[in-house]
Amino acid sequence: MIGDEPVYIEQRGAELIHAPGMEELVRRYFALDHPLAEICATFPNDPAMQAASAHCRGMRIVRQPAWECVATFITSSMKQVAHIAQISHTLRCRYGKRVEWEGRGLFAYPTPESLARLDEVDLRACALGYRAKNLLGAARMIATGEVDLEAVARMDDEAARVELCRLPGVGPKVANCALLFGFERVRAFPIDVWIERVLRQIYFPRKRRVTASRLREFSASYFGPYGGYAQQYLFHYARTAWERDVRAPGKVDG
Repeated sequence: MIGDEPVYIEQRGAELIHAPGMEELVRRYFALDHPLAEICATFPNDPAMQAASAHCRGMRIVRQPAWECVATFITSSMKQVAHIAQISHTLRCRYGKRVEWEGRGLFAYPTPESLARLDEVDLRACALGYRAKNLLGAARMIATGEVDLEAVARMDDEAARVELCRLPGVGPKVANCALLFGFERVRAFPIDVWIERVLRQIYFPRKRRVTASRLREFSASYFGPYGGYAQQYLFHYARTAWERDVRAPGKVDG
């Protein structure tokens, strides 16, 4: 499902195969209009970034529905990918809109309004743990209009980040993730455990004490107008080729 639209997509080699009538939806979701060559040309010309760019060639940042993106990152805290997917599946099946498609029942991600009507115990039953309180609080703030995601989409990056951080369970990292994937702010540079490790070991190798604030300032300026893309390339590279390659290309002083 993309939003509340059922979609069939299959990758065959370098092609995406989709059901008739879905081309524009698929094209938009996978950001096929993003000029990857131009984007990669803006990346810093340091060994690690260039190696990550080559390793992740062709990777794009998808355009997720804003609320689904915010909610998913709220529920992802301290969870493995498989657990995050299971939580999302459970929330969809229990509280999302059901859509019939080719004889199958598919479920959209539940709206803020549908979740706002629940109690915390309902969400804890979906294996959210302490995240249940945050998701419920965020859903209620958005359902009542206290935080307006459509208004957030019209704000500049910093104002949008501050507004998103008003939501329970949303700090700088989650806010930047939401901005990057849910609001197409491709300069947003989320710093999680993996990216912090990359930044410290590659860009600040001889500095023992580098504050989180310094890492944010460095990332916001060093990686340029498509910092979010640079972050994703570094993230995927670190997760898949860290021991083999990431330390080999050389280090950069921040």
